[in-house]
Amino acid sequence: MYVKKPAEVDEIIEGGKIMGEILEEISMLAKPGVSAWEIDKEAERMIRKAGGAPAFKGYKSRPSDPPFPSTICASINEEIVHGIATKEKILKDGDIFSIDIGMKYPADGGYFTDTALTLSVGGIPKDIQKLLDVTKKSLEIGIKQCVVGNTVADIGKAIEDYIKPYGYGIVRDLVGHGVGHAVHEEPRVPNFYDRSLEKWKLEPGVVIAIEPMITIGDYNIETAEDGWSISTIDKSLSAHFEHTIVITNGGPVVATRRPSEL
Repeated sequence: MYVKKPAEVDEIIEGGKIMGEILEEISMLAKPGVSAWEIDKEAERMIRKAGGAPAFKGYKSRPSDPPFPSTICASINEEIVHGIATKEKILKDGDIFSIDIGMKYPADGGYFTDTALTLSVGGIPKDIQKLLDVTKKSLEIGIKQCVVGNTVADIGKAIEDYIKPYGYGIVRDLVGHGVGHAVHEEPRVPNFYDRSLEKWKLEPGVVIAIEPMITIGDYNIETAEDGWSISTIDKSLSAHFEHTIVITNGGPVVATRRPSEL
């Protein structure tokens, strides 16, 4: 687990604050009739204006993969993550829409932050709103475990213990991660208990992204023909929330807090 130096942490916190502000602003654009592409273009414009660079645009998991084509991951309804922001992806009343966004700040030689939210487009049924609320709360429960001396396993256990009574699915093939020098670093940060991660002790300067991905049905997933968009196999709805967190002696610092969360 790479421990960031104080100067690196300062830049991550600075970039995270900007990232939270941008996510909140672009989320307000998510209305019926608006395309994911329109939101994506505004996200890229704001990131570059702030002096950053989109973290996801052009990203490849492996050299053989197609590069990710958009600034945001725009995932609707049964899409969990990695949805591509296309002109054809038009938001409709009753949709739930996940925006996952990352930035390198400053653009030249800076550090990465990563954050996400899921919101309703127009009105949604109470049971779907409950899925969103519970998923968001599970992220906060995971964040509370980010104290010196705890382990990565403690984070997953706390989230799983909270989610389980609701009967929701916890996606197991997708997990949180370290972040900072790269978009994805060690360790894996699952949203369920993994005994092997009891060896990963949290210490000051560690930076991780926690991102519960919770489904109202089956947690099994499939990847679309575009090579990126990941959905539930049973087409059940899914919610996703994420923050970048810095471990400090004074407790967790959430770098990507949105203004409305402060």
